[in-house]
Amino acid sequence: MVFVAATLGACSSSRPTRAPVEDRGLAAGRLPAPSAPAPAAPEVAKPLPGAENAGKPGYYTVRPGDTLMRIGLETGQSWRDLARWNKLDNPNQIEVGQVLRVIPPVSGTSGGSSAAPEPAASGVVTRPIGAASVTVSPVPAGSAASSASATAPAAASSVASKPEEAKPDASAAADAGISFIWPASGAVIAGFDEQKNKGIDIAGKPGDPVVAAADGRVVYAGAGLRGYGNLVILKHNNTFLTAYAHNQTLLVKEDQTVRKGQKIAELGASDADRPKLHFEIRRQGKPVDPAKYLPPR
Repeated sequence: MVFVAATLGACSSSRPTRAPVEDRGLAAGRLPAPSAPAPAAPEVAKPLPGAENAGKPGYYTVRPGDTLMRIGLETGQSWRDLARWNKLDNPNQIEVGQVLRVIPPVSGTSGGSSAAPEPAASGVVTRPIGAASVTVSPVPAGSAASSASATAPAAASSVASKPEEAKPDASAAADAGISFIWPASGAVIAGFDEQKNKGIDIAGKPGDPVVAAADGRVVYAGAGLRGYGNLVILKHNNTFLTAYAHNQTLLVKEDQTVRKGQKIAELGASDADRPKLHFEIRRQGKPVDPAKYLPPR
């Protein structure tokens, strides 16, 4: 009896083994737990507008700190033209590394060729001067020899009597059909230095007249270019621009045509340490020494 009771007690204290249970949740209509999302593919950087033209002549790569107005000054173009040539909806939104066209389209648009005269809308039409201005008349065959002998001494004398060009820069402006005058009557207080001063500074009193140095079209009139204050920029042809900075009052508007000697502003001290006119001449966008283009005083 004792043995039987002990055996029964041992059997009653052991836990029963559970049968395996199969999960039929999927069959019952429950969805499996969602798996972790796959990592997104890395986004490929899109090339900036105009990247295919980087380094080509007639194109400019935007650098840190650039604005469309500054690029226009550096390249000798109107910022409005740059915006139109590059189809910029917002001229204030350009990106570092973006490549912009800075010369007129060659053909097929109103811009025309870079070598052609500017369109009539610019108000400035340029004509090549030099070989094209020489008229050659046909000579009858019978008098060819006598004409040659008669014209040779004249040609030689004209070459011999031609004075040396003491100012090749001014001569280049003359060849482009431009002769500059002084834009203000004061004394020069700072000369040209390509690194430190990209023009000359002319002293004066607030309100003194500032006049156009040559015929041209106003491509900028405002105060949006840091360091220049109230600024006027005139475009004279496809080669030359002039800039008039630190004015007190601007008397012209963009796209206005002006004549040489016309009052375009009043001298001032905007964004400057004293009343003065900062005057620049730019040839194909590059600053040049105005003293080499202005007449002697």
